[in-house]
Amino acid sequence: MTSPGSGDEIGRFLTVADAAELLAVDVPTVDELIRSGELPAIRVGSAGPWRVERTQLEVWIEEQYEATRRHSLWNQGEFANVAELSGARAGRLRPVD
Repeated sequence: MTSPGSGDEIGRFLTVADAAELLAVDVPTVDELIRSGELPAIRVGSAGPWRVERTQLEVWIEEQYEATRRHSLWNQGEFANVAELSGARAGRLRPVD
């Protein structure tokens, strides 16, 4: 991969090591994401190295941000507390109308 200050643009396809570097994780983590189908990638040849398209990695990152945002909103939501939703407060149930 090119160094951040070099001015050279990253190519269309990244190696697994390049993708790992951009995500600040180890290579086996990216490899597992690829093999599980979570991170789209292509194989060069029938048994060649994996390549991750830069735009696909960016889309995947955005999807991860969105999933995190939704999870956070769900946990902060008005109905996140099941006990409160059921009306069970201080050991009492809410009467049924």
